[in-house]
Amino acid sequence: MDPQAGTNRRAVTEFILLGLVENEELQSVVIVLFLFAYLVTVGSNLSILAAILVEPKLHTPMYFFLGNLSVLDVGCITVTVPAMLGCLLSHKRTISYEACLTQLFFFHLLAGMDCFLLMAMAYDRFLAICRPLTYSICMRQTVQRILVAVSWACAFTNALTHTIALSTLQFCGPNEVNHFCCDLPQLFQLSCSSTQLNELLLFAVGFIMAGAPVVLIINSYIHMAAAVLQIRSVEGRKKAFSACGSHLSVVCLLYGTGIFNYMRLGSEEASDKDKGVGVFNTVINPMLNPLIYSLRNSDVQGALWRVPVGRWFLT
Repeated sequence: MDPQAGTNRRAVTEFILLGLVENEELQSVVIVLFLFAYLVTVGSNLSILAAILVEPKLHTPMYFFLGNLSVLDVGCITVTVPAMLGCLLSHKRTISYEACLTQLFFFHLLAGMDCFLLMAMAYDRFLAICRPLTYSICMRQTVQRILVAVSWACAFTNALTHTIALSTLQFCGPNEVNHFCCDLPQLFQLSCSSTQLNELLLFAVGFIMAGAPVVLIINSYIHMAAAVLQIRSVEGRKKAFSACGSHLSVVCLLYGTGIFNYMRLGSEEASDKDKGVGVFNTVINPMLNPLIYSLRNSDVQGALWRVPVGRWFLT
């Protein structure tokens, strides 16, 4: 066995994250905007989570899933933004090989959990609208916990699979990642070994992670639309469509950006569009979710007045 094999595999011990912009003046603007987005996202999601915990009226399956979504949003933006801000403030853009893989693992863990949680939320709305008489039995607390636990297990398996597969690749240089965080498409382009199996794995797992939930979500919404149209009350139809529309908009944002980012591998260089998609996935989506789902809800607004931090978001 060649004693240099292990060394060659790890010739690159750190990566250089090129970030969003190179101009120093624009970097200051990026720091301010991303810090503001981070504080708003963490504050709003934690306020909603606190409101759900303190308000008995919100102890329902829908808000149980929304509370989990708030935790995911805080985790997703925390995995990437603080590290990026630290690099910009310290003018040190390097990230170690181990830290890069750790960031990648947790990002895919949380993003994967997001995919399955949205499917569980669609199933919850389907039962509430199409099976109202059996809703309390079908969506009892045990079922809610099982859905969340299975979602975590599937997301963990997905993240671990990609992380282990990436660790088998050789990186001999260059080590400049044209992104503000570590992600699969950009790292594939830096590998000096074949990434064909990794790309096939990404497509196969991506089809399971995105394809199956999308099919089930679409099927649920077809049945829900048919059921809502049978509601005689105009106000009832409006309320049902509003709730479904909020969920569907989040689904389109998450799956649309995910498909664009991971299902079109093969380009030699990462484009600025990839960075824009990355901003959507890691910053904009977690920041919009509280507004889309909860902050417009009168029950949540009432509960937020009991949470000191939450009052700031309502004024």
